[in-house]
Amino acid sequence: MFNKNVLITSGGCLEKWDQVRGHTNLAKGTIGKMIAEEALSQGANVTYLHGYFADKPDAEVTCESFEGIMDLQEKMKKIILNEKIDVVIMAAAGSDWIVDKMIGQDGEVLSQQGKLSSDNPPIIHFKKAPKILKQIKEWDPHVLLVGFKLESDADYITLLDRAKQRMHTSDADLMVANSSESLYSAAAAHYIINHHHDIYKCSGKEDTSEKLMQFIDQKLLQKSCL
Repeated sequence: MFNKNVLITSGGCLEKWDQVRGHTNLAKGTIGKMIAEEALSQGANVTYLHGYFADKPDAEVTCESFEGIMDLQEKMKKIILNEKIDVVIMAAAGSDWIVDKMIGQDGEVLSQQGKLSSDNPPIIHFKKAPKILKQIKEWDPHVLLVGFKLESDADYITLLDRAKQRMHTSDADLMVANSSESLYSAAAAHYIINHHHDIYKCSGKEDTSEKLMQFIDQKLLQKSCL
């Protein structure tokens, strides 16, 4: 990992309804922070894109915040296209929906500027958000890509099957599968999956961060030998 340029995204997106309200998710950026610190300890150059409420590394990294999924997409694309990034670790929890339009109780379309009146509860229409993970190899097919797949109330087999599917559609080199338990506990199990679909169980976020760096290091070494 020494002197490799690593882009890490972490935390949740904030999709604003107006200038003071919006929707987000429960991601706190804990594992992204741990991965960044582990990469730094191995001599990597880390760029850390984080949500507003995400944990930040206790070390010197290049930090930049993002707001919603569109902002994250724009910032990632700019960095990947204009800088020599060796590894992208997409640990951020992207939004599934973004605001399409908001309508008042009287049917009038509301502006997202300023602050919506609390006396006029809006009816919010959402539209599907873009999936950033599958765009990354289109921006740079040579980058080593690590994705995350979180599921809620899915059994072990279903979780891994969906993670493998996400790995295929995004052309990721490694995929980390975890359940919604990880939103509440740093000790929740995570599963690292490689391109052979070998599965490695990790006993928590710290263990996942350390093992993930080992797998990335092996992948980079293999690429350098080609």
